[in-house]
Amino acid sequence: MKRESVVNQIESGSAEEWDLIVIGGGATGLGVALDGVSRGFKTLVVEQADFSKGTSSRSTKLVHGGVRYLAQGNIDLVREALRERGLLQKNAPHLVQNEIFVIPNYSWWDKFFYTVGLKVYDLLSGKLSLGKSRGISKKETISRISTINSEGLKGGVIYHDGQFDDSRLTINVAQTITEKGGAVLNYCEVKGLVKQNGTVKGVEVLDHETGNSHTIHGKSVINATGVFVDEILSMDKKDHKNIVRPSQGVHLVFEKDFLPGNDAIMIPKTDDGRVLFAVPWHNKVVVGTTDTPLEKHSLEPTALEEEIEFILRTAKKYLTKSPTREDVLSVFAGLRPLAAPQGGSTKTKEISRSHKIMVSDSGLITVTGGKWTTFRKMGQDTVNEVIKIGSLPKTKSTSEDLKIHGASDNVDFQNPHYFYGTDQEKIEALIREKPELGEKLHPEYPFRKAEAVWAARNEMARTIEDFLARRIRILFLDARSAIDMAPQVAELMQNELKRDEQWKINQIKEFMKLANRYLLVRYEP
Repeated sequence: MKRESVVNQIESGSAEEWDLIVIGGGATGLGVALDGVSRGFKTLVVEQADFSKGTSSRSTKLVHGGVRYLAQGNIDLVREALRERGLLQKNAPHLVQNEIFVIPNYSWWDKFFYTVGLKVYDLLSGKLSLGKSRGISKKETISRISTINSEGLKGGVIYHDGQFDDSRLTINVAQTITEKGGAVLNYCEVKGLVKQNGTVKGVEVLDHETGNSHTIHGKSVINATGVFVDEILSMDKKDHKNIVRPSQGVHLVFEKDFLPGNDAIMIPKTDDGRVLFAVPWHNKVVVGTTDTPLEKHSLEPTALEEEIEFILRTAKKYLTKSPTREDVLSVFAGLRPLAAPQGGSTKTKEISRSHKIMVSDSGLITVTGGKWTTFRKMGQDTVNEVIKIGSLPKTKSTSEDLKIHGASDNVDFQNPHYFYGTDQEKIEALIREKPELGEKLHPEYPFRKAEAVWAARNEMARTIEDFLARRIRILFLDARSAIDMAPQVAELMQNELKRDEQWKINQIKEFMKLANRYLLVRYEP
């Protein structure tokens, strides 16, 4: 996955016309491209920033059917998501873990209600089930979640769902697309649409690295830009009315001792009627989320004070070890692309998470909504729509059985480098070749210098933020430690990418400014 080779391909015009041009390098766009290459279509993905820079790296880290959607009666969405959960575990076993969730019950009615409800969840998962749910005693609930508030506790219910690393999956899907003959390009922003006789036939792009503009032609253009879909739709039609309103979800990250053991907690109904999760992730605990309607969107959203307080307050109700602001290692916010509410409603938690596909008069196809778990199915449905309108010939999707780059059946999730899958051995080979690359980037974390070199060389990491935020996740796990690592990483990537000294200085400065947005108390090393 070499950026230079894709740029050369575009600049030389060797690909005169692509079958599919996908705008957006998050879960949705890469899902479309993955399905496209699975059918043999010549596919290009262009992303204005880094892959999964936006919403797709900021999830609750769950591959799930959605217990909340079941409670809302959205059976079809839950059934579809549970099937996709099973397929994803099969195709990316190095990234998707079987996670046990505990629902603590403080009334006998709740225990009965969730025990019965989760039997339906089990039934909907069919042959791709990760395990059966069951009611458990108060004693077992406490043994599984030692920090649970036992006052008034009647027992609990356990069920199985998936846990994963979102942006690592994004990178591996991008690598899979490349291996199947497609092309992906980050830091390449669409500035306009190319039209012939009123039909969209390509895109005008700006390469943010070279500063060069290019016209790229394609038989079909897909708008899969999440909260940015309206910007692309406005390029197509000047009087376009927005179809998406962003909703912000915030997560706080704490040390593992707030939730010892391997099980996660799911609180099915908080004060605002939402679900709250506490999920073990990379030896930390991710707690969230919120659902706050916003008027504006950005690539780097900021958690609101009331969202932070809501999570702390809710966690305090259920945990004996109450987290405080001082305990927060990192706070991150993501934006969901929800349908713009009708009639003045602001209840975003009630809006369906089912994906929607729209075809403009110009032939531009827009896909929005959905959730990470169903990214492959969203892609398949979108490519089916491209075929339906006659832009591409009818061919069969094979993405259901397509193994994702790095897939390994022998995964040791206790190994801190498990998320590299089969690439682990290649990173070890780098270290054997140059032993100093085996040195740690931080004394408290397992990440090594070789990983920065590997990311720049093989995973299209172009900035130290790309590496620290989305290749090894340390910005999301511990923002202070990420700041401490920045100078070393900048030097390693400077050498690998052949950048000058000023690049390194700017990178460190910009990253420190960014990383402090993930902290509640400013940190200067």
